[in-house]
Amino acid sequence: MQVGALFPQTEIGPDAGAVRAYGQGVQELGFRHVMAYEHVLGADPAVHENWQGLYDVRSAFHEPMVLFGYLAGITTLEMVSAIVILPQRQTALVAKQAAEVDLLTGGHFRLGVGLGWNAVEYEALGQDFSTRGRRIEEQVELLRRLWTEPSLTFEGTYDRVTGAGLAPLPVQRPIPVWFGAWSPPAYRRAGRLADGWFPDVPPGPKLEEAKAMVERAAVEAGRDPAHLGMEGRVAWTGDAEALAGQARRWREAGATHLAVDTMKAGLTGADEHLAALAVAAETLGLREN
Repeated sequence: MQVGALFPQTEIGPDAGAVRAYGQGVQELGFRHVMAYEHVLGADPAVHENWQGLYDVRSAFHEPMVLFGYLAGITTLEMVSAIVILPQRQTALVAKQAAEVDLLTGGHFRLGVGLGWNAVEYEALGQDFSTRGRRIEEQVELLRRLWTEPSLTFEGTYDRVTGAGLAPLPVQRPIPVWFGAWSPPAYRRAGRLADGWFPDVPPGPKLEEAKAMVERAAVEAGRDPAHLGMEGRVAWTGDAEALAGQARRWREAGATHLAVDTMKAGLTGADEHLAALAVAAETLGLREN
């Protein structure tokens, strides 16, 4: 089981030096990848009455693709977006950015995608929130063609490409696409289309139910579910024993990857997050692997 760290988007701050220290520190501790998720814009609760979103206009987020390009120059970590909200972005531009990250990391990149929940963000980016489920399926098909064909013509419901292609192409052809999944439709979509998935439920009966849906959808699509990756997430609470127990449950559940999440643990700045990750790394025996 490959272990990485979740980039503490809202808590690391805007200083480039902190971002550099975090990336290099994560690698020195023995983690294999760094994961980041996104929000391009935050909604202002003063304008959007009764706002119930997890994040708002005060929540700071580094843009993942640019972040990964920076970290690729100072580490050899695998970069993982978990997730980029694909339907609110232009497909061809995502393909180009992902190909560049893949090249800069020497083929160590996974593109995690999902639908998102923020209609305000979709509006600002000029995309239709109501069609995001249908659009993401078409986008994944187009992404894979753009990463593997020097020139192509594609006529879809949401995207059109006429005799065009990317140059240079990525190292991985195609780049692995992983899906964030938190509902039955998302589980089925992951089974049919993804190379791997990020469950939004912990190990236990709900995860087993979700896995069954993913695997059933894969079989129905003529795919081998054994080839699908699964990445779990363990939260740092200051209790190393609890962390070890969470990791063990994910391993027993069949996770191929694991990310340690230090966000929302009362930590601030790169140093405090790295100190927590140092304990996690020792607990999980990362330097021994």
